[in-house]
Amino acid sequence: MPNDLLSGDHASNAYMASSIEVLEGLEPVRKRPGMYIGGTDERALHHLVAEVLDNAMDEAVAGHASRIEVELHADYALTVRDNGRGIPVDPHPKFPGKSALEVIFCTLHSGGKFSGKAYETSGGLHGVGASVVNALSDVMRVEVARNKELYAQSFSRGIPQGPLQKIGPAPNRRGTSVTFHPDADIFGSLHLKPARLLKMARSKAYLFSGVEIRWKSAVSDGETPQEAVFHFPGGLSDYLGEQLAKTTTYADRPFAGKVSFPDKFNVPGSVEWAINWTPARDGFLQSYCNTVPTPEGGTHETGFWSAILKGIRAYGDLVKNRKAELISRDDMLTGGCALISVFIREPQFVGQTKDRLSTEEAARYVELAVRDHFDNWLASDTKSAGAILDFLVLRAEERLKRRQEKETARKTATKKLRLPGKLTDCSSKTREGTELFIVEGDSAGGSAKGARERETQAIMPLKGKILNVLGAASSKLNENSEIRDICEALGVQMGTRFKVDDLRYDKIIIMTDADVDGAHIASLLMTFFFTQMRPLIDRGHLYLACPPLYRLTQGAKRMYVSDDAEKEEWLAKGLGGKGKIDVQRFKGLGEMDAKDLKDTTMNPETRKLIRVSIDEDEPGETSDLVERLMGKKPELRFQYIQENARFVEELDV
Repeated sequence: MPNDLLSGDHASNAYMASSIEVLEGLEPVRKRPGMYIGGTDERALHHLVAEVLDNAMDEAVAGHASRIEVELHADYALTVRDNGRGIPVDPHPKFPGKSALEVIFCTLHSGGKFSGKAYETSGGLHGVGASVVNALSDVMRVEVARNKELYAQSFSRGIPQGPLQKIGPAPNRRGTSVTFHPDADIFGSLHLKPARLLKMARSKAYLFSGVEIRWKSAVSDGETPQEAVFHFPGGLSDYLGEQLAKTTTYADRPFAGKVSFPDKFNVPGSVEWAINWTPARDGFLQSYCNTVPTPEGGTHETGFWSAILKGIRAYGDLVKNRKAELISRDDMLTGGCALISVFIREPQFVGQTKDRLSTEEAARYVELAVRDHFDNWLASDTKSAGAILDFLVLRAEERLKRRQEKETARKTATKKLRLPGKLTDCSSKTREGTELFIVEGDSAGGSAKGARERETQAIMPLKGKILNVLGAASSKLNENSEIRDICEALGVQMGTRFKVDDLRYDKIIIMTDADVDGAHIASLLMTFFFTQMRPLIDRGHLYLACPPLYRLTQGAKRMYVSDDAEKEEWLAKGLGGKGKIDVQRFKGLGEMDAKDLKDTTMNPETRKLIRVSIDEDEPGETSDLVERLMGKKPELRFQYIQENARFVEELDV
């Protein structure tokens, strides 16, 4: 490159040492809140409350607190108080000039839950919860009553507004009080919602029978009570009873219990559960780990269903019902309404927001803890056991009949359908277990074809962005070649003529590049499915693939990472190989070879999928959000971007 390109007007574009930005303290959190709380939307806003409430619950579960107060103020600030031990206020050994309280609230990866000495089990494990809430609040005040003395310290956007102060004697008070107001610079016009907070507080009380949670709100939404007290000695059994109130069930009393893990594991921990079956509604499973909801499930759910399935099959064998062997996990979920909560030391989650438990041992612990109790329950209540067994056998027979019908239908449909030429179909003759990957462009399609499992995985590349279907006339939809090809590949029609049973694939997986264009294409496809094939989402058939952003190589060691934070973490500690770590960024799926794509994104054993779902509690909000983002009113879209996309100028595209 000629030297004169680095002089004059071009000097301002030079990439020099001064161009490298170093984020200190809590600056990374404010710069990239999505890396810590999953975004800046309403779900992320309420995740701040979960982080603070989880810390109070950890004190209760550890046996140090019996009462928690959750109070929403008129200005939408929130206070969480507990009567636990109180955060330590003495000087921190590594930071003699700072109290332990200030270190906890101003330093990432600090806290009392890493070693397991202060808490056997806890919901907050990464040491970032309190500090992240502090960083994303324009006002925070922490009060601690400890050793009959009251201390307090205030913060703003992660910065102390003065040293820890000793307020004076507090002989009748103990514990920690945290008050914070989410920063409008981060969350825009969003506010905490009383109904959502009440539900969160109520569920925590169910998850630990030893705690009383008091709710108070100065904000009224016309429906949510402004004061309430929650205490449920029956735990999850009470919770399930409330959810199935006035619903016909196959067992007069649910199979419920709480036990510690077997002694042979020599690990602290316990599991609590409650389950019943009903013909009156679809089944559900709500799971928790250390009182933290795990909406995407995980290993504790795997262990629980394994215990239930093996138990019901064994009971069928005992009563000479050979058809019990036909029962599958899917049949158990049909009409099976279950709650499961585990407490384990140092659980491993997928992501900071802890949506999925990945601790491998949890499956074995839970299965062995639950299995014997289920066998005894079935034997002690043969009337309920027989009704449940008959119900599940009937479900299994219906499932097998539907599968046989679908096999015939799929074979017939494949012969009759004019399948799109760009579709590379799978060879399976049944729908069960099949997957259609909708990918971005022929280049990505070529890589995906080389990476796929031919028996069950089909590939369909798109030419580019499909039509934005929101508000488009039906004639325009039918004329669009990309939409027509998708419908033909799936074997379905749109709108009111769509039928889930016509689907040719079990999973539809949107697989786009990890950049702005890819996100746009994914949003257009999700809008299409939401407006034209809504039952496909409701029944859990639509997914997003999660391709990695980087490949790190050090000698013979190779690691794939999904974001910059994870990359920096591995660069700092190394991969365990020799030499310099080579970093390759995947600009698009087409740049990945078939092996990379298979190992990271398509192999069911190693990949991660995000199931596209609609919040059952707030279905109207989903429709409103789709209209704002994808509708014909640019002013609504611009307003949303102003409120939420505050860091777009920092994106590397």
